[in-house]
Amino acid sequence: MRIEAVAVVIPACDEEALLPAALRAVRTAGAHPDLPPVRRLTVVVADSCGDRTARRAREAGAAVVTVSCRNPGRARAAGVAHALLELGAPAVPAWIATTDADSEVPPNWLAHQLARAAQGWEAVVGTVSLPPTSSLTPVHQVGYESSRPSQGAWDHPHVHGANLGVTADAYVSVGGFPPLGVGEDHALVRALRKAGHRVLATDACPVLTSARLKGRAGGGFADHLTQLAAPEEASTC
Repeated sequence: MRIEAVAVVIPACDEEALLPAALRAVRTAGAHPDLPPVRRLTVVVADSCGDRTARRAREAGAAVVTVSCRNPGRARAAGVAHALLELGAPAVPAWIATTDADSEVPPNWLAHQLARAAQGWEAVVGTVSLPPTSSLTPVHQVGYESSRPSQGAWDHPHVHGANLGVTADAYVSVGGFPPLGVGEDHALVRALRKAGHRVLATDACPVLTSARLKGRAGGGFADHLTQLAAPEEASTC
């Protein structure tokens, strides 16, 4: 599949501390030598921010969409809508990649996703990893990789907005991100699969994400880590 433009969409709520690192990582991924010569756009959706998130995004050269919904699904959808309009997609063949403000994508992230698009995949569902210095990393990895086979590729069961990519055409065809407070990424991938789009679940290019226990959305990844941390905290009481 030929891709002419790529947009990276990042929702952010009061993320002035972590957003600069996320944007530096996206910028590095956009300069990878294996990335085809495509138009690139980064969109930060500043959702209900009371800090300098929007300012930090503009300083890094990102387009900024401001919303006040405190809803990841609506925020991601608003960012993608801006990207589609700016890029002229889906009339222009485009790829929409999403990550999070507390995450850092690897240098080959966009090159990896577009290489899969060139193979005919319409969506790429990636994995996440925690910083090696986090005490939660070992216990997270054990549960997270419980379905990994001893040999061969891992068709993993995880879905993360922090590591997701989809063609603009497939995204629009299923109605995009639904307005959910949590699980909008899962809902989008379910819709893509139900509609018969080619969806690749791969751990080939994991995204480093924060090990913080207090996230911006209830029921999200931070709550999962909090549950993992609970036994550890109980043992120290």
